[in-house]
Amino acid sequence: MLDFRDMELLAALARHGHFGRAAEACGITQPAFSTRIRNLEQRLGTPIVRRGHRFAGFTAEGEIALRWARRFLQEAQSMRQDLTAARTGLTGMVRIGVVPTAATFAAQATILLRREHPGLNVELRSCSSDQIKLGLTDMSLDLGVTYLRTRFPPGIETRPLYDERYELIAPRRLVDPLRETITWTEAAELPLCLLSSDMNNRKIIDQVFTDLGVTPDLELETNAFTAALVQAAAGLAATIAPEKLVETLPIRSELVGLPLTDPDVSEPIGLALQVQEPPSATTTALIQAFTEAAS
Repeated sequence: MLDFRDMELLAALARHGHFGRAAEACGITQPAFSTRIRNLEQRLGTPIVRRGHRFAGFTAEGEIALRWARRFLQEAQSMRQDLTAARTGLTGMVRIGVVPTAATFAAQATILLRREHPGLNVELRSCSSDQIKLGLTDMSLDLGVTYLRTRFPPGIETRPLYDERYELIAPRRLVDPLRETITWTEAAELPLCLLSSDMNNRKIIDQVFTDLGVTPDLELETNAFTAALVQAAAGLAATIAPEKLVETLPIRSELVGLPLTDPDVSEPIGLALQVQEPPSATTTALIQAFTEAAS
């Protein structure tokens, strides 16, 4: 017979990828941890862990067991949350992974969430789309705000929020301040500071330039929009930012924001979360807050 502790140990081993660290996280010794995993294998009647000198991953049967363990733990957590909510309202910590381009939007959504549910604590993490996918899979994240172009494994659902559109943020000395828009081709001729090439936002921008057959004048790469905005504020370079981000920025007088045209580019942003049936009270509150913020 399987028990809740077995599921916790299995999920911890997947999360840490190391017997010793997983045992420490679960508050037991490594020998005791290893013994419980071996006993679990005996009860299941199949090896679930590939072993060498150290943990080498899960067998095919182990991946199936891990998927069910995560589902079991998620359902148990949802039950606890709903029981607590019925007594005292929503409480506890929710961990949200957010792609950098949606960070300010997510911050606004959490204001709505905590206004309605002050007992909830929120941890916002800036993540790549791949990090969000991993965090949802290993349950280190409760929710993701990410590009919907990401391919998620079974068990994770997505919900659209808004379409990301793009603006050029530039020092006034680089563009005509009387202009209302600028083309992507014209933007490519300006000195640019863009997100690093591993970020989805940058991949989208690079694809637009490639399709147009132009090579941008790239001066600087960064994994944080704040660094790009500092460059723009200093008059050194322009940057390309999502419209939702620009809406929340106190654009300084020496900067100008121009919507990018020719082509009109948009990319869907949405929620990603573990499938729950029925959804927990916390999940319902999260979806409601983010949907309201996007409207």
